[in-house]
Amino acid sequence: MTEYTKPLPRPSAATRPFWDGCREGVLRLPWCRDCGRPHFFPRSLCPHCLGIDLEWRAASGRGRVWSHSTVRLSFWGKAFDDSLPYVVAMIDLEEGVRILSNVVGCGPEDVAIGMPVTVTFDAVTPDVTLPRFRPA
Repeated sequence: MTEYTKPLPRPSAATRPFWDGCREGVLRLPWCRDCGRPHFFPRSLCPHCLGIDLEWRAASGRGRVWSHSTVRLSFWGKAFDDSLPYVVAMIDLEEGVRILSNVVGCGPEDVAIGMPVTVTFDAVTPDVTLPRFRPA
């Protein structure tokens, strides 16, 4: 594995189950046992009802592109130069939450609003695996 030079997530107690799931190839979401709703981004309380009784469940990994942008000029310095151009997208998951990620496996010009996508996992270091989405 070549050295990964891009910024990496720093898991916290609230986000560790999400990142552990990604490393295991499972997209996990926190669900509130009080109101029965999932949320994203992971945090220690439910943004819908402020409940703290949360559980982690596997998500389907299926969704649709809600919005997207093609990045053609790196603003992170040279770290992202080898990835240009790349697509940053908001993905509406079947579970009803929206997640920010990349769309891979097709050209940027092929990404469209409403496009069905499915999660794929990219092990960028031995400890960090990032969820990305590809055309379904």
